[in-house]
Amino acid sequence: MKRWLGLDLGHVRIGVALSDPLGMTAQPLTVLKSGGTQKDMMTIGELVNQHEVSRVVVGLPINMDGTESAQTKKIRDFASKLSGRLNVPVFFIDERLTSRQAERMMTESGVSGKKQRGKVDQIAAALLLQSALKGALLTEVPKA
Repeated sequence: MKRWLGLDLGHVRIGVALSDPLGMTAQPLTVLKSGGTQKDMMTIGELVNQHEVSRVVVGLPINMDGTESAQTKKIRDFASKLSGRLNVPVFFIDERLTSRQAERMMTESGVSGKKQRGKVDQIAAALLLQSALKGALLTEVPKA
């Protein structure tokens, strides 16, 4: 089994996580500063190739009541375009509360709010990827 890549897409930053080669655990990899759709897709494509990724999991921000927001639509559009550019399947996973959970974990570990800013996104990506690896429901992203 090849590695899986997890993405927590935000307005300014993209949290990235990577599974181990056996697909059992997820680790934070990096945080990308968003450079626009085309640049972001190119950078993600480079990570997919560099780490021999076999599937990409994108966190989909669903409201607590199950409805979708304007941000949800943006993520759907981006993921659909990304799916059309990559040679590996792209999936959505419900990402409700992953960022809050990441913040709580960091606070409990003694990491200050200022230092959390850059790390929360990659930890959130690792949390959503770990859920996917454990068998959480995934929905394949249609290609644009």
